[in-house]
Amino acid sequence: MARPNRLATETSPYLLQHATNPVDWYPWGEEALERAASEQKPIFLSIGYAACHWCHVMERESFEDAGIARTLNEHFVCIKVDREERPDLDEVYLAATIALSGNGGWPMTVFLTPTGEPFFAGTYFPPSDRDGRLGLPTLLARVTELWQGERDTLLTQAGELTEAVRRSTALPEAVGVSWDSLRLAARRLALEFDPAFGGFGRAPKFPPPAALSLLLRHHRQSGDERSLHMVVRTLEAMASGGLYDQLGGGFARYSVDAEWLVPHFEKMLYDNAQLAEVYLEAYQVTGHMGFARVARETLDYLLREMQGPDGGFFSATDADS
Repeated sequence: MARPNRLATETSPYLLQHATNPVDWYPWGEEALERAASEQKPIFLSIGYAACHWCHVMERESFEDAGIARTLNEHFVCIKVDREERPDLDEVYLAATIALSGNGGWPMTVFLTPTGEPFFAGTYFPPSDRDGRLGLPTLLARVTELWQGERDTLLTQAGELTEAVRRSTALPEAVGVSWDSLRLAARRLALEFDPAFGGFGRAPKFPPPAALSLLLRHHRQSGDERSLHMVVRTLEAMASGGLYDQLGGGFARYSVDAEWLVPHFEKMLYDNAQLAEVYLEAYQVTGHMGFARVARETLDYLLREMQGPDGGFFSATDADS
């Protein structure tokens, strides 16, 4: 059995999943940051959560690989973060990842200066170059070469990005939401609406409970039938496809296609809590008994599958378990 690393003393299920990796992982904290500063090594930051399928994949492919682990341990200070335990860190570095790569997700892979400023980021990287995607070993070699040969340029870029992220994540002054803002949001959602299958944008499609709830309120305030149509079409399509568990109730995290047919199988507590509420609101507006049934079945699923013996709720059902 592999020798445990520093994560073995943590309480996070996600960190404990990596406690026997050959990677010399640190949890986020002063010990890791002080080592990076004293040795002037870049930080390899990996953020994920326990129910994340691709987090499991990257662990098996790369973090359990002795050769990749040697490279990481030699050239980087490696930090593992559970986004459910540290949403504050996740928010900041997700903003940086989106700014650098154009998209975000988990596992999140971020390279930082010793002071914690990001200079390169992405999500999943395979263990070798394939299908046009850079492999993790190639990426580690390139970052190491740049850190050793063009460090000043990386530090300048990191400082500029950090300032941009700081501005973008600054909390605005609390103000009320006007009806004009509600109308504008409804119009913008209409531009993204998929009339064939409901939802907004292209695949992969995530359930949009907040947007649907907003549209219901816009319909109630204005009588706009278009807003109600977008809600009804989306809720019907999600409930009739593979995104919804037709046997056990509850919704998967997202659909990999535009038709809500093929789910990504983990189920999130926050998704299902919000979806149960929006299906109930839609039933109140339309009298559609199917919406009431889905709300009831989703809540039954949460009580049956997601509630622990002490009355608390689990955050997710793992796609791989």
